[in-house]
Amino acid sequence: MADTPHSSGPSTLMDVARQAGVSPSTVSRILNGTAKVSDDKRQAVLAAIEKMNFAPNQMAQGLKKGRSMTIGIVVQDISSPFFDETLRGVDDGLKGTGYASVIVSGHWNAEEEADRIRLLLARKVDGIILLSGRMSDETVLSFSGQRPIVSTGRALQTRSALGFKMDNEHGAYLAVHHLIELGHKQIAFISGPANNSDAAERLAGYQRALQEAGIPIDDHLIVEGNYHESSGMLAMNRLFDTHQQFTAVFAANDLSAYGARLALYRKGIRVPDDISLVGFDDLPGSSYTTPPLTTIRQPLYDIGRIATQALLRIINGEEARGAVPPLELIVRETTRRVR
Repeated sequence: MADTPHSSGPSTLMDVARQAGVSPSTVSRILNGTAKVSDDKRQAVLAAIEKMNFAPNQMAQGLKKGRSMTIGIVVQDISSPFFDETLRGVDDGLKGTGYASVIVSGHWNAEEEADRIRLLLARKVDGIILLSGRMSDETVLSFSGQRPIVSTGRALQTRSALGFKMDNEHGAYLAVHHLIELGHKQIAFISGPANNSDAAERLAGYQRALQEAGIPIDDHLIVEGNYHESSGMLAMNRLFDTHQQFTAVFAANDLSAYGARLALYRKGIRVPDDISLVGFDDLPGSSYTTPPLTTIRQPLYDIGRIATQALLRIINGEEARGAVPPLELIVRETTRRVR
């Protein structure tokens, strides 16, 4: 193999070919995975790439394949730490692929989500990741006929669409079962919005755990929230205003639990000495609340990373597949055995 003359500029595909003693087309075919060459020749090209620190122009390669090398991401609330953690997984899933992301927000509105997807399609993205949302499955499948879509929070499985849905009912069951094992029988529930499918499933898990334990469901202990901190605080205050008796609270997400914790603090009620508290999500901040929050861990980062990998497989014509870890109970310091 001939040494390449020193150059202050970036190495090119021609330089790599010269260094490896092969044709430029062979280098190109090895890079895009279509070359049928001997192992010796392949190793020579890879060694040349490493030696010369060659970085192929991913955008140029994408354009040759009719791709924009961009992925559209639809989130519901850019300011939410829930979506922030998932986006971190998406970002890591794109590292080293040559793809860039375009992020838009649907604001939990089905029409706005659809408008944002049309905007992304007009920008010629190669695929779309839909993080939760209110659109119907039928609408998502319709859009997937134009570009591949991977969505969280729904169960889909077609050649151009894949969904990752967590078992919210089981997660809520684990939370309430934990409280019941600690001897709690009067367990309040701060739910999510009534028109949210995840919230409905978590309510069902709360009810199943009580029913299996032979504990009557008291509708007065169920207060609707909206997944934000303020709704957790307001829901807790409503429970106090109506003089409900309870020894534990299960909040349908960690943000609601944060608000509930503040309301308890302002009433001089100690957690967990007086009332136990459980959340749902295991946001990064839940390890640092006072005291650290017992919660149900959703693998938010893993969901983002695995959804991204699945979308790239679909774009490359491979099978749409992927699985995320199950939900699990994380016991910290906001729960204790009932006095």
